[in-house]
Amino acid sequence: MFWIVFLGLLVLLLSYVLFMPIVVYINTITNRYYLQLKGLAMASIEGDKEELIRIRLTVFFLNFNFYPLRKASRSKEKKQATLKSKKRKRSMDIKKVRRMLRTFKVKEFLLDFDSGNCITNAKLYPVFVYLNYQIGGFHINFQGRNQLVLQLHNRPIHIIKSFINI
Repeated sequence: MFWIVFLGLLVLLLSYVLFMPIVVYINTITNRYYLQLKGLAMASIEGDKEELIRIRLTVFFLNFNFYPLRKASRSKEKKQATLKSKKRKRSMDIKKVRRMLRTFKVKEFLLDFDSGNCITNAKLYPVFVYLNYQIGGFHINFQGRNQLVLQLHNRPIHIIKSFINI
């Protein structure tokens, strides 16, 4: 009886992990950049007074801060050992990467662009009007604003299916 309940909970947990939404959010207006596994974890990139950036990881209401630009103090022997072990690198097939990127759904998109040159802006204006008509969210301005808002949604099951299916 215990094993049936345990296996049932394990199947529920696995199905939740496979179908939970993944959100990638980039907003240059408010300087918010994060990757969120809804209900499980969230990793956001923030500015810091001491360092240039920090990564805040929130897992089940626990907060952890990482500073990726800090130099790690490692000895030369460890560096040489890691260089020897990294001789073989596997590259992903371009078709697989393309299929994986197609699984992401764009929920919000806004690009407000100014190149700084009025002639270049005038040349880009028809392209952005066409893109705005076809896709939406493209704007040219002549006021010096550059803004990007992008929100992508996906599920782990879709990513796995993109690698399995041909």
